Amino acid sequence: MAVKAKICGIRRGSDAEHAVRAGADFLGVVLDAGPRQATSDELRSVVDAAGSTPVMAVVVAMGVEDVLRLRDRTGFRGVQLHGGQDSADAKRYTDAGLIVWRTARLSADSDTGGIGKLAEHADAVLVEPSVPHVSGGAGIPLALDLAAGVRRQLGLLRMVLAGGLTPQTVARAATLVRPYAVDVSSGVERAPGVKDPDRVTRFLEALRDINSGE
Repeated sequence: MAVKAKICGIRRGSDAEHAVRAGADFLGVVLDAGPRQATSDELRSVVDAAGSTPVMAVVVAMGVEDVLRLRDRTGFRGVQLHGGQDSADAKRYTDAGLIVWRTARLSADSDTGGIGKLAEHADAVLVEPSVPHVSGGAGIPLALDLAAGVRRQLGLLRMVLAGGLTPQTVARAATLVRPYAVDVSSGVERAPGVKDPDRVTRFLEALRDINSGE
């Protein structure tokens, strides 16, 4: 199965348009944390520019009701949960008709035995490095042997690989791990929230090359 791609941390409609034209399968907008946090107007512009491509709202601390009200105003189609949300929260999003990705933040000594539980009320489990005091992967790669082990453990459950991916590294990572999708943000940027069109294109071309070789 072809590995899909999500371009995350988008704040500008023009970046969303380019990512869609270049072949992104998902776009991501950060709602409530970090230097890529988007305003509601920016979120709406990304959703409008995305067309039929699903926009995932990255949620760290916002409450479910606030997120759903924002969905009703802007039209994003999924949530990527990075905070302390539990299965009950995930179910509320699923019941509201949203795509749901839940996140596992891993370090070299992480106990991954219970990671499959994150798939409850979720369409995919996103794995990324655990970086102290940072809600995302902070541009740091996840060890591929650890990622591949989690992928085997999840079996038929969908896994999204995130953390430190670039146009130069995505092909090897996708080949070794074989996730459902890869997620990139800082690896295709000029500055936080400002994407580099050439890097976006090269990232998606590198992924397309390995997909076409299957």
